[in-house]
Amino acid sequence: MHEALAIDIGGTKVEAAVVDTDGRIVPGTRFRGATGPLATRADLEATIIATAGQSVAAHGGSVSGIGIGSAGPIGTTDGTISPINLPRLAAFRVVEAVRRFTTGAVELRLDGTCIALAEHWQGALRGTENGMGIVVSTGIGGGIILGSRLIAGASGNAGHLGQMQLRRREPDATGAPWTLEGIASGTATVAWARAQGWTGSTGEELGADAAAGSDIAVRAIRRSAEAVGEALCSITTLLDLERVAVGGGFSRVSPDYLDLVQASATASALHDYARNLRVVRSGLDADGPLIGAAALVLRP
Repeated sequence: MHEALAIDIGGTKVEAAVVDTDGRIVPGTRFRGATGPLATRADLEATIIATAGQSVAAHGGSVSGIGIGSAGPIGTTDGTISPINLPRLAAFRVVEAVRRFTTGAVELRLDGTCIALAEHWQGALRGTENGMGIVVSTGIGGGIILGSRLIAGASGNAGHLGQMQLRRREPDATGAPWTLEGIASGTATVAWARAQGWTGSTGEELGADAAAGSDIAVRAIRRSAEAVGEALCSITTLLDLERVAVGGGFSRVSPDYLDLVQASATASALHDYARNLRVVRSGLDADGPLIGAAALVLRP
């Protein structure tokens, strides 16, 4: 059986695991290392290589290929990553660095692209020809499937929906950019609520206060969901999507968050086909980035 090493590189952690051809993470092969913007470049590079090495060693030998999903931007032509949230890792030749662990193919894609690929293979987008997988967390990102094919774009960076520009609605005391991520991510939503006078500090606290009836917390969560829905409507109007699978910690901030996203997407639509979009919960959530990274080489 062919098995692939999957690597997921993000702003707070790097994870690695071996995934089999059925899209299952092989038990005992999943390892995690800390990243973060304060780590030195040498530390970040060493952590990525060490975490990948732990996974391969636990598997007991080489793997048939390696799939890498990373926060972007990435460079598919030269195998580099330059994550915005890890500025010290700019232009890191990650493909070259991990090639030592296999004699097979090494493929690099945006982390959101990997999430969409995983959802289409094993998750909430199965049976859907046109869809997206997105994450609403400390940041917002996603990936696109059209005609049952992964859309990576000219440079591999298709799916950066968090950096979509949205229209201004009201003055923003936080100074956040008017992007989807700057308005709707967990980090941005907490900052907005605090600027309105809320005294909490985490998304979990925001959700608890909304459940308890806090007007600011309720408005903050609604503001996030409405912005996500508006963005998804715009993307659907352009690409004619059927379904969007939503994961990420902040998407669970309240039980009705996805319902609010769906309502916003539907209300924003100007065409009947765009109103047909269905917003659904991710079928894989935390496993998605690794399963999707492995799919880059297991399902080329």
